Amino acid sequence: MAVTQQEIENRLWDAADELRVAMPEAQYSSVVFPLMFWKYLSDTWEHNHQEFLAQYEGLDGLSAEEAHEIEYRDHQSFEIPFIHAGTVQERRASWSSILATVAQHGLGQRVRASLQAIESANPDKFSRLFGSMTWTSEAVLPGEVLASVMRAMDRAPKMHEGNMSHDVLGGAYEYLLKRFSDGSGTRAGQFFTPREVVELIIELLDPKNHESVYDPTCGSGGMLIAAASLLKSHGGRGYTLSLNGQEAVTDTAGVARMNLFMHNLTEFKVEVGDTLRDPRFKKPDGSVKQFDVIVANPPYSLKWKPWTNDPRAIGGVAPQSSADWAFVQHMIASMDPKKGRAGVVLPHGVLFRGGQEAAIRQRVLDDDLLEAVIGLPANLFYSTTIPTCVLVFRAPGTKNPGRQDGVLFIDASTRFTKAKNRHVLTDVDITDIVTAYHSDFDGDGGAGLSARFIPATEIVANGYDLNIGRYIKHAAAEQEDLGTLIDAYNIARAERQKTEQRMLAVLSAAGIEGFDE
Repeated sequence: MAVTQQEIENRLWDAADELRVAMPEAQYSSVVFPLMFWKYLSDTWEHNHQEFLAQYEGLDGLSAEEAHEIEYRDHQSFEIPFIHAGTVQERRASWSSILATVAQHGLGQRVRASLQAIESANPDKFSRLFGSMTWTSEAVLPGEVLASVMRAMDRAPKMHEGNMSHDVLGGAYEYLLKRFSDGSGTRAGQFFTPREVVELIIELLDPKNHESVYDPTCGSGGMLIAAASLLKSHGGRGYTLSLNGQEAVTDTAGVARMNLFMHNLTEFKVEVGDTLRDPRFKKPDGSVKQFDVIVANPPYSLKWKPWTNDPRAIGGVAPQSSADWAFVQHMIASMDPKKGRAGVVLPHGVLFRGGQEAAIRQRVLDDDLLEAVIGLPANLFYSTTIPTCVLVFRAPGTKNPGRQDGVLFIDASTRFTKAKNRHVLTDVDITDIVTAYHSDFDGDGGAGLSARFIPATEIVANGYDLNIGRYIKHAAAEQEDLGTLIDAYNIARAERQKTEQRMLAVLSAAGIEGFDE
């Protein structure tokens, strides 16, 4: 019987829940994902090994070396090596081998040695895959808790292709990512962009067979995976995409690599480093490498050390207080000159802030690189409640004729459904936004969605301000409502202060002191 999505998700969450006595939920991912991936590798290796043995029974006379060569040529795509532990009997670095020793002291050390051995035996595939592994220390995670997690996870069905599809396995991984983010606030939310926002950006950029996709702040790799999944759902071949990502946090980069493997995507490269200070994808001449599709949800208003002399800094250098436009400049520099397009989600401040950001915005608009501004609802993200917007860029001269010398504005700020902890975009919301993006209509698109194409001359007349409320009445009306609320608050505050002053005067006249404001 095929393993159901619900079954694997429940078992994996049971394992994660064993950690509640030892650490906050925001830290579960650092333990659960390496263990889950190790079990996946071990189950897959052992399944393939059994298939080899069944075939090997008829191959008499082969030496151990010859048998090993045949197995890894025809059955295995990676190696689970033996661990040589001095006088201790050697063990294979597999899940089942170490699980048999959970009652013994030093479990964390054995787990760490196993994961390091797998990384060393498969440098091309799994180098630095499991991250820092600080959780294997007894001081961080007591051995008895780690044993409980492993026992609970072992009750999950075997994680190999003969027992469950990669769709189920990848879905379970994404379920845990979302569950950790839903319950743990900003820390987990920093590397998990809500599924529907990812799908919207990928739908807008529409990757094709054999194209390259790049995420300069890739987090857990969700946008790269979504690119392949969307292409597959549209009848394309997702596995033909070249998937590339950079992530500043080593452990999170490991999460991304494991996530990609779990989805059976092997044509990828995830690098570790600060994209703005040290971009890892470069051409031989030292300039940044260029890609067909660039996607990102960078950290908002990140304080950074501005560039002093960098060719990416078109129009100027973003201020130290916010790297938002620096990420945009990097993405623009990374667009292939023939068909490059980029989509990024950022706070609304990038649309109208002045100073150095205004100078960059002017250059981007003068070069006709910005194709669309899409206003999203507030409270979509795990790490912030502020409203955000998607900006879509095209390489110079590659816009469709009807989109040249102007910007398409779409207001989707009221298109959401309330969920437990945040708002969500439904599949219908996403479809309607994408339809509006591809359409030529101006004005109210119905059901709370408005769109207008604004010629560059009008934007210039507004001082290069891209505030959506300047161009779409519905958004402007919402802003007016906010202004009215602020005015009402200020009036009420002034009345309260007058009342307090009268009260204090009465109390003072009665000889009652100590009620200072």
